[in-house]
Amino acid sequence: MSGLVGHTLYGVLAAKAAMAHKLPIAPVIARNRASYLAGAYLGCDIQTMPEAVCEDTGKEVGYGTVPLTRSPITGGKVRPWKFGHEGAEFTPRQIHALFYGRSHLVLGWSGADAKLSIPWDHLPDYAALAAEDARVLFGPGERPLAYVLGTLVHVVSDSLIKSVQPGIDLNLMDGKYTPKNRPVQDLVSFHEIGIRELALDWPCLFEDLSQTPIEPVQSHWMRVGDPGGRLGRVFTEGWEPGKAALLRAVLAENRRYLPLHARSVLADMRLERTSAGRECSKAMQDASGGLRYAQMVELAEKANFRHALWQMTEAILRMFQQVIERSPLLRSLPLEEGPGWADLAKRWAARR
Repeated sequence: MSGLVGHTLYGVLAAKAAMAHKLPIAPVIARNRASYLAGAYLGCDIQTMPEAVCEDTGKEVGYGTVPLTRSPITGGKVRPWKFGHEGAEFTPRQIHALFYGRSHLVLGWSGADAKLSIPWDHLPDYAALAAEDARVLFGPGERPLAYVLGTLVHVVSDSLIKSVQPGIDLNLMDGKYTPKNRPVQDLVSFHEIGIRELALDWPCLFEDLSQTPIEPVQSHWMRVGDPGGRLGRVFTEGWEPGKAALLRAVLAENRRYLPLHARSVLADMRLERTSAGRECSKAMQDASGGLRYAQMVELAEKANFRHALWQMTEAILRMFQQVIERSPLLRSLPLEEGPGWADLAKRWAARR
């Protein structure tokens, strides 16, 4: 399973909340939704690359750092996939160890780098500086800022769903975030909430976000490169210029593999119509411990899964508000794009 469905949904819900509360960042997100949602996924999950190669077909399979012992294509043998860069080879696990904490800031650090973790109460300060640099250093366009805001969505949502921070009350089957309940969360999010309630076109969303370019502001967020801007002046520790070329290559690999991964996720989410109603694949049933789709929906209702999503969205909204409070630039963004067409038509038509 992957976090593509979950993090995309969190991004969509947080954008709705920002608009409802008339935050000055809401129009920026709306105008740059694909980049914002790309940040909400690729802005953090640098392990978006193959895990293995199917020996029977030679095709890349799996998702980096998720163990795979048999090919999902043929059921046959697989060999480890490795990422090559400047004569060196890296496994997805090694890439994860190098960069995962740098993207997630408050969690996921490895070994000695753990000292570089950003305390939770410093996250709004960090994000505000990165957001201002996104406009000043990487602008003047809005796309880098939207990407940073999406990346912040990922950091907050991972922190809550993985219990790094409190705030989510969810006991679905066997806990908050477990191998067995992740298929339930994804399928219910995709179909019952995403399609039936929010009318999301998931293939369109995934295609749009997968086509967004590499944003140099992501390296800045991860402190990979020379320290610069307001972020570099305030958070002076942990900058790694020597890893910049490797990270750029990793980010390019993320974007190469994401369309393939998205197609795999969409296949996992597929429901078939049966005489007993809609049914998920046997693989998804097996991953959930044998649950049928109707049972998954029932369990999600019993666990009040939508309330957990509301809590998640409210937490992201609070983080957005704290970041805006710390950023004069974000506070100065226009809340509206001038008069609407009805007003313009009324003014202009009256001049005839």
